[in-house]
Amino acid sequence: MRKLPLAALAAAVALAGCAELLPKTSSEVDSPWGSYEEARAAIERIEPGQTTLADLREHGISLASNPNIEMLSYSDIVLRFPMNWGLALEAADPGLRDCLKAGKECTGVAIKVTKMRRERIGNFWLDALRFKRETEITGWSFNALLLVIDGRIVYTLYGGQPSVREHEIAKNPLGPLQNWGDQLKPPDISP
Repeated sequence: MRKLPLAALAAAVALAGCAELLPKTSSEVDSPWGSYEEARAAIERIEPGQTTLADLREHGISLASNPNIEMLSYSDIVLRFPMNWGLALEAADPGLRDCLKAGKECTGVAIKVTKMRRERIGNFWLDALRFKRETEITGWSFNALLLVIDGRIVYTLYGGQPSVREHEIAKNPLGPLQNWGDQLKPPDISP
């Protein structure tokens, strides 16, 4: 009689530990910022018309060593701000207007930072046998655009997602047999 509760306890302990066997992944771009708020604050400290490219290092932005920075040419900028949508150039922000008028003298800096974590949750056996997989995705993403004329920043723009919280559920009623038809199909060897 005593063996039954002991066996049930052992099974419960073994199954409770199975959740730790589910995979976890994370994806992040090297960045001096640990959160969306830190990145936003760094961009907001930039004063258009005053801050220079050399000053960016003080804001945590190193153009030479930061892997999440893209240098933009004038044509890249024009593609991002097409002025044919009916508004006059005079209606645009002064820094943007100056950049578009400066032509090739205007360049840009695009910054994109993401920090995401994917964690599978739920029942280990349902997940391992592919009957039901649940994934929680958390993190944040930030992007900014800086327009530069003669080494001086004239325009800033930023956006992104301060908080990402997603829950994915994938159900396969047949579990590991769900895609068995694809595996039985002969390979296509047409010329």
